[in-house]
Amino acid sequence: MLRETMFLRSHKRIKDGKQHRYFSIEESRRVGGGKSVQRRVLYLGEINDSQQAAWRKSLEVFDEADHRYTTLSLFPEDREIPRDAVDSLQVKLSEMQLRRPRAFGNCWLGCELWRHLRLDEFWRRKLPLGREAVRWAQVVELLAVNRLIDPGSEFRLHRQWFERSAMDELLGADFAVAAKDRLYRCLDRLLEHRQELFTHLRQRWQDLFDARFDLLLYDLTSTYVEGEAEQIPKARRGYSRDKRFDCKQVVIALVVTPQGFPLAYEVMAGNTSDRNSLRGFLEKIEARYGKARRVWMMDRGIPSEELLAEMRAPEREMFYLVGTPRGKIRQYEKQWLALPWSKVRDSVEVKLFADGSEMYVLAKSEGRRAKETAIRRRKLARLLWKLRAMRRSLPERDALLMRIGAAKSEAGRAFGFVRLTLPKAKEEVTRLSFQFRLDKKKLEAAELLDGHYLLRTNLTGEDPAVLWDRYIQLTQIEEAFKCLKSELGIRPIGHQTAARVEAHILVAFLGYCLMVTLKQRLRAHAPGLTPRAVLDKLAAIEMLEVWFPTTDGRWWVMPRYTQPEAEQRLLLHKLKLHLPAQPPPRIKAAAQSEEAIPMAL
Repeated sequence: MLRETMFLRSHKRIKDGKQHRYFSIEESRRVGGGKSVQRRVLYLGEINDSQQAAWRKSLEVFDEADHRYTTLSLFPEDREIPRDAVDSLQVKLSEMQLRRPRAFGNCWLGCELWRHLRLDEFWRRKLPLGREAVRWAQVVELLAVNRLIDPGSEFRLHRQWFERSAMDELLGADFAVAAKDRLYRCLDRLLEHRQELFTHLRQRWQDLFDARFDLLLYDLTSTYVEGEAEQIPKARRGYSRDKRFDCKQVVIALVVTPQGFPLAYEVMAGNTSDRNSLRGFLEKIEARYGKARRVWMMDRGIPSEELLAEMRAPEREMFYLVGTPRGKIRQYEKQWLALPWSKVRDSVEVKLFADGSEMYVLAKSEGRRAKETAIRRRKLARLLWKLRAMRRSLPERDALLMRIGAAKSEAGRAFGFVRLTLPKAKEEVTRLSFQFRLDKKKLEAAELLDGHYLLRTNLTGEDPAVLWDRYIQLTQIEEAFKCLKSELGIRPIGHQTAARVEAHILVAFLGYCLMVTLKQRLRAHAPGLTPRAVLDKLAAIEMLEVWFPTTDGRWWVMPRYTQPEAEQRLLLHKLKLHLPAQPPPRIKAAAQSEEAIPMAL
């Protein structure tokens, strides 16, 4: 005769110097010969003290074959059942169901970063609860975490992503938090708090990572707007860095530190030129944070000569380190030749040349030289191959000019090293009227300057190695723009009102703040890993619901996230992060159980 009993087994484990208890439902079966066989029915995880009340029940498992009940205690075998544990549920264990598998680990990490920056506290203060049942602070968190993990439109968040995530459990909110109208209305409440948000984040990064904001990287990018954008005054046609000249756009000016921490950003009209953007930004930073000894680093073409002269004025006490067109190298060629090279890295050398209150730094990088030469030669080889093909086929003049135009666009600056002879209007295309040759002298002169770049600064007393180190950190702002555009999906913008366009950019900015915070934690605890890799690894930790039907027509529901694998546990350990306790069980009526299974559309 077979006898079955079920019990709750506890497992003790020392973790981080503390004792933890983990629980699982075990089945004991006595087989022939008096031998007992045990197996795990369900892993419950850790049950903390705050969850004890929810678990102070016993279960009666209904055995349909014998038509009798077997008591299943929800307490470990070494603990007496409390006298007040008189409530019981009768469940059909054989009809257990697993429902709603959805992403948990990456969503939990996004919420953890949000709390790490105390953005939950910030938005609760700025967006207090009114008559709405859902806090606006929860909606902002949902928008930002979605932007971090799986960026898309608000409609996509409402229609697809929320149901595939565990954000309901993490936020303690139901689908109402992701209602479409609520998401859009939340956007309308964000912009007025932008400046205070900048101040809050600046202080928080200082507290967490000892971040400094005396060395600032400045650059611009653009993002295009879909549709006519008639209600968006800043949406204009201008130089499109996205190569979408068919669309109106807005320009975004961003300031970050060499570590990637953003200090502020501004949204400008789409036709704003690089040279017209900086002056107003400098004034806003000084007005907001006061005058200080800040060093501004930017690429060539951004500051005008007039603005640089203003920054050099003694009363401004503003310093800059900017790239300079290579034409300046030719201008001071005689002076450069007389100066010695100084090594600042294994493959990098510099020369210094003072000119009044400024200093020029000529840098030569072997790695950069090899890269620039290889890129140019590759483009030239492709261009010459296309020109030879045209000369073999000899198309009509109009077709020839169109093909040359396409080749020129692809070749870029490499096109300037080829001399062309083209047929005149109404002239037949022949091998005589259409000729080309490589300008070898011009190419040799250009290759002599490969790997050379010129910096300009009013930090006349600085070590050239320090100046070079600072300048190459401009790649951080390029990474920030790449992150905003590619990973965080700031483009395209689908909104058609000015406020929501800017709110869309603010949400992307919040997503970037979460990303750079994670990046900084990885730099300290797990160097070599990227934020995206970590989010992808933790995405494999899913949440699901275990549903037990009761004999009285209800359901006993246990939300559970899957236990992390060895690699995930190691990652969490390195980051000094701990998954939360498993959620407590709850009882649902039969009608609610039907609602939990959405109908296919």
